[in-house]
Amino acid sequence: MNNERVDQIIEKHNGEANSLIQVLLEVQNENRWLPRQALERISEKLQVPLTRIQHIATFYKAFSLVPKGRHEIHICMGTACHVRGSQNVLDAVKNLTGINPGETDLDLKFSLETVNCLGCCALGPVMEIDGQIHGKLSPADTAGALKKYE
Repeated sequence: MNNERVDQIIEKHNGEANSLIQVLLEVQNENRWLPRQALERISEKLQVPLTRIQHIATFYKAFSLVPKGRHEIHICMGTACHVRGSQNVLDAVKNLTGINPGETDLDLKFSLETVNCLGCCALGPVMEIDGQIHGKLSPADTAGALKKYE
């Protein structure tokens, strides 16, 4: 992401320091992560210390300081999904993608995360890919669900 685009996002929020989180969210939304160069530019333009921005970016789970895949996979490990076999679904996804929770594949195609709840317990076990819910999954169903995102 170039400085010009970062500046446009900052200007959209009137260059106000109190819009820092919104600026970070927009930069990440476009870039799928927060590159150091973008953080330095935000720090300079909003006059917020870089250490404060890094603290915020590491505190909130929504932010990533490392590149993410084009498709983000979230697997619910909450109680309802767990008792219905979410660990088996997670194991199947790990085998199919070659990545563990918290990782991104080398092609930057998939990032995998586990979550405590996706809010659709009746559909457990649940996997979300790019906001699309895949429910009542069996390990065998995961290959078909992932294939849609290739």
